[in-house]
Amino acid sequence: MKKLISVLKDKLEEGFEKAGYDKKYGFATVSNRPDLCQYQCNGAMAAAKEYKKAPIQIAADVIEQLKEDSTFEKIEAVNPGFINITVSGDVLAELARKMMTEEKFGLELPQQPKTVVIDYGGPNVAKPLHVGHLRPAIIGESIKRILRYMGDQVLGDVHLGDWGLPIGLIITELRKRQPGLPYFDEQFDGEYPAEPPFTISDLEEIYPYASGFSKEHEDYLHEAQQATAELQDGRRGYRALWQHILNLTVTDLKRVYDKLNVDFDLWKKESDVQDYIPDMVEKLKADGLAYESEGALVVDVTEETDKKEIPPCIVVKSNGATLYATTDLATIVERGKLFSPDEIIYITDKRQELHFTQVFRVAKKAGLAGADTEFLFIGIGTMNGADGKPFKTRDGGVLRLEALKEDVDRKVLERIKENRDYEEDKAAGIAEKVGLAAVKYGDLSNQAAKDYIFDIDRFTSFEGNTGPYILYTIVRIKSLLAKYERGGGALEEKGKPELLKKPDNDSETALYLTLAKFADTMEAAYAERAPHKICQFVYELSESFNAFYHGNKILGNEDASKKASYIQLIVLVKNMLEQCIELLGFSAPERM
Repeated sequence: MKKLISVLKDKLEEGFEKAGYDKKYGFATVSNRPDLCQYQCNGAMAAAKEYKKAPIQIAADVIEQLKEDSTFEKIEAVNPGFINITVSGDVLAELARKMMTEEKFGLELPQQPKTVVIDYGGPNVAKPLHVGHLRPAIIGESIKRILRYMGDQVLGDVHLGDWGLPIGLIITELRKRQPGLPYFDEQFDGEYPAEPPFTISDLEEIYPYASGFSKEHEDYLHEAQQATAELQDGRRGYRALWQHILNLTVTDLKRVYDKLNVDFDLWKKESDVQDYIPDMVEKLKADGLAYESEGALVVDVTEETDKKEIPPCIVVKSNGATLYATTDLATIVERGKLFSPDEIIYITDKRQELHFTQVFRVAKKAGLAGADTEFLFIGIGTMNGADGKPFKTRDGGVLRLEALKEDVDRKVLERIKENRDYEEDKAAGIAEKVGLAAVKYGDLSNQAAKDYIFDIDRFTSFEGNTGPYILYTIVRIKSLLAKYERGGGALEEKGKPELLKKPDNDSETALYLTLAKFADTMEAAYAERAPHKICQFVYELSESFNAFYHGNKILGNEDASKKASYIQLIVLVKNMLEQCIELLGFSAPERM
């Protein structure tokens, strides 16, 4: 289905061409003066220099060719040469009918869908998720959903950190605390216990203690480093402990991510790519890319266009140890072999931009993935507290992600109880859904790269540009439609397009025009990997609907055909809003 802006472009190109001008000047934009018109064309201004004519004369010539076209309710030339456009109500109604009947509201999908891997988790085992994990999780989840909606085959990968010193520290501390466990007996050749000798809570206490202790006791650190090396070399007891740690961690992570409505297709780990590293390193050497510098193995990644120095990428340290760059490169090799992706997207802290610039350049130079594989780093800003600094607990600690969500749910529950009298369990269920919308919308409505202030009072407000406001709008629509059905009205899931009539007042027209922006919104969100574009649209659509709701008599309308048309329009708004928030990663309750 053609977008409205494309329909207008075609008409304007035709008008310019018939008037004797190059059709390239026939383009339309949303008006920056909505009080004067809906769309505008500034092409006459641009054409004036080429044709050595006054812009207003060119605009008048074009309008002469288009003034009888039924696409336009009104089209006029305005000094010094603008073409102001008001679209016909019949065109708006026909566009809405097509949105109701066609798949994905008539959205035209890219002709060549891609296979995309999105790396957007990055938690480490044995550590709880904290607020720093929030943004990559929910931004990545939304981008994954947007790409899938647009037809791409997308795999979301959590990419766990499970293979470094943290595991060695845990093993070392466990050996101090429980030396009699069979895992530490190198002569033990039986079956290790099926159940781990610790809980996830134990791990969350053991690791910080061991990490802190190792910073003050060099011999302890050496023990942990030795344990890490033995784990990686395949020591049987240590591998069994590592598997216990991994199992507990993944179970707990899935539980927390489930509360955030974040779902990973792949639970790959750093350890999965260890077998790729030796061959990859040998390839880098054989190709003449890797060379020794101060004992380390490095690859130059500078390019002529660099405006600042990009240091060489260290692939193997002087002591023979691998780094994040090594495992990230090996992961690219694995992803290429397993999935043949057209694109790999990494979503993490923007301070890691240099690291990924180095990794991508090495991967390209060495041909570690397909020749046409694209790499994209989406660097995200920080979620800050009211003081403008990274979000902390009151005592200065790092807040657990689960605790943050509970705080938001609690705040939403208070607001719900202020306005409604619900049973406790029903109120809690509603608060959980609304709380998720508050957190996700509060984050996603910001551009990914920008820092933002996490303001729990603002984010949980039922007014303004917030998640709860969007949900409240959807619930209002559901309530209105339910009342319509209770009064004997019949509804269909996608509505009855044949009942939809052209708008007859300003608020209805504005609602039609906002609906017409859906395709442009989705194309921009897809092209730019930008969920905030959908947030902007959802808020505008909610505002347009609420203005329409307050400005028109709907269920009580005495004109049966107008009432029926209003209902169909509302069904379309509801379906579109629900689709958009699904792409953002949350859903609306039935009541609020």
